[in-house]
Amino acid sequence: MPRRERRQGAGSLQVKSQSLEAGLPPADTFSSLQVSALDVRLGVMAAVLVVMALLFHALTGTFLTPENLYNIAQQTAVVGIVATAMVLVVVARHIDLSVGSVMGFVGVLIAYLQYTGGWHWLAACAAGLAVSLAVGLYQGWLTAYVGVPSFVVTLGGLMSFRGAAFLVADGKTQPVTDETFLVIGGGIDGALGVAGSWTLATALAALIVWRVWTARRARAHHGFPLRPMWLEALLTVGLLLLLAGFTAAMCSYQLPGKASAQGVPVPVVIWAAVVMTMAFIVRRTRFGRYVYAIGGNPEAARLVGIRVRWVTLQLFALLAVLVAIAAAVSVARLNAGTNSMGGNMELYVIAAAVIGGVSLAGGSGTVLGSVLGALIVQFLDSGLLLLDVSIGKRMVIIGQVLIIAVVFDVLYRRATGERNS
Repeated sequence: MPRRERRQGAGSLQVKSQSLEAGLPPADTFSSLQVSALDVRLGVMAAVLVVMALLFHALTGTFLTPENLYNIAQQTAVVGIVATAMVLVVVARHIDLSVGSVMGFVGVLIAYLQYTGGWHWLAACAAGLAVSLAVGLYQGWLTAYVGVPSFVVTLGGLMSFRGAAFLVADGKTQPVTDETFLVIGGGIDGALGVAGSWTLATALAALIVWRVWTARRARAHHGFPLRPMWLEALLTVGLLLLLAGFTAAMCSYQLPGKASAQGVPVPVVIWAAVVMTMAFIVRRTRFGRYVYAIGGNPEAARLVGIRVRWVTLQLFALLAVLVAIAAAVSVARLNAGTNSMGGNMELYVIAAAVIGGVSLAGGSGTVLGSVLGALIVQFLDSGLLLLDVSIGKRMVIIGQVLIIAVVFDVLYRRATGERNS
């Protein structure tokens, strides 16, 4: 046997043995079904989510009720919006520890301009977006062009902008009352209703089917191997059933005194729009490809002509835009801007990204993973709250879950032969 074939055979045997040691099926099994390691990871996360839901419902009896699922959906939306951009930041080998403080600062500013300044909510949100962008560009410039590690820059921002939130309104809560603005937060009138929810669900279902069909045709046209039709159909039907089940649950929740059910909350619609936009950026734009190239090997990316510093600055600006959106949603949801807004947000956002499969070594991670990660974090927090677990114990448990997620990531990549560093 030639030396090259012996080396390849040895590598294949090593990956197989590692997969078997980790309790995973052999790589040949996945290859025959055209199932990637990423597909397996997302499948494991989805299974964990289902097990958590069933376990918490068995322990509390109220976890899977429409009311609780409606509240979880709203609460997860704010974390999920920021987590979609945090995924790309971590993929590019950076980190932002200041997202919670910046969100609190921008949120209090938006509420202050409306309540004390008398501004229209659109003008107040535009001012908040401008301030958030200024902060993102400042921190991005220090990271990209000055060369200060993002960890240090954003750690300083974590303290500074939390203080700025106090200075804006002198520590006073700023209530907001504009009914149109409050719709953004998913309050009494902040949902699509039954008809609107099912219309949106039908449109999304058609989009999913079209996307699966066109992707399969494209792979066949270019001669790439295809998944078995039964597996493709099974995955698509499962996704459609999940969409239908979520919509049905949202349409089953009715507030006391209202004549009709709530339907899908507006914050969830905003989150879904952000996820689809970010997925398009990652898959269809040069910027998205550059981010992953930089995370894979910054020096190689620079050598092939990628403007690493400029892309990094754009990345922090993108995160700033989504932080401003999350701040507006959070203010509308709370009906006020408070100094405590965004507290521990950085923990939940980074946990959602890491649990969602983002490699802290950079170069690997998905937007869909951030969605599942945000849901897992919120399921855990909500379930523990229903079990009357104290805030201190909840923080300890969520922190340890983050560590477990990183350990799983390292062991999984080692077992499947993916890059760990």
